[in-house]
Amino acid sequence: MSVNPASPSFQLFGDSTQSVNYRRDPYNYITQLFSDQMPAIHTGLFNVHLNQGIIVQPHWHTNVNELVFVISGEAMTSVFNPFTQSIMTYHLKPGQASQFPKGWFHWIVALRNNTHFLTIFDQPKPDIVFGSDFLRFLPKEIANRAYCVNESAYANAITPINQSTILGPPPGCDQNGGITNQPYHSTQPSPTTHPYLDLSSPPYPY
Repeated sequence: MSVNPASPSFQLFGDSTQSVNYRRDPYNYITQLFSDQMPAIHTGLFNVHLNQGIIVQPHWHTNVNELVFVISGEAMTSVFNPFTQSIMTYHLKPGQASQFPKGWFHWIVALRNNTHFLTIFDQPKPDIVFGSDFLRFLPKEIANRAYCVNESAYANAITPINQSTILGPPPGCDQNGGITNQPYHSTQPSPTTHPYLDLSSPPYPY
């Protein structure tokens, strides 16, 4: 978009809190600031607030590089390096950042309550491919043909994934597979004993 700095409507201010991208609950939500809200910029960001144990689900971007910058709390970022066939994981504290190159599969997990970080892009409109969509639209017959995965087991495993997922786990997840009728509580054990994140013996250097 071409912006004329001499135009009377030209402005250099934007408020990400006024544009909600996704709200899971009052404690876990994403707001945004992109060129639609502030045309003078040629980049954009998501403003992310998460409680401990909540994950920005696995996904990738086809057209942008992404920088994650932690403001408060702690987060673990992980990205799959397609060249070394390995996962690169970083434990971020306030003031620290990590990057996701364009096209690389990645995810982010909050390690403490009230974690706040920005995800900043080098283009104004990032494309997003959700891992949840890949899983739920992959036919069970193709999973079997491609990976020798049992068709019925695959179909059963992905049953809870009935829509695009941005923040997980979904409300009502019993953390042992499947969805219950009970609300999901985001209070989790300390990071060293988190059921998904055994940080006492991290598999990757920070």
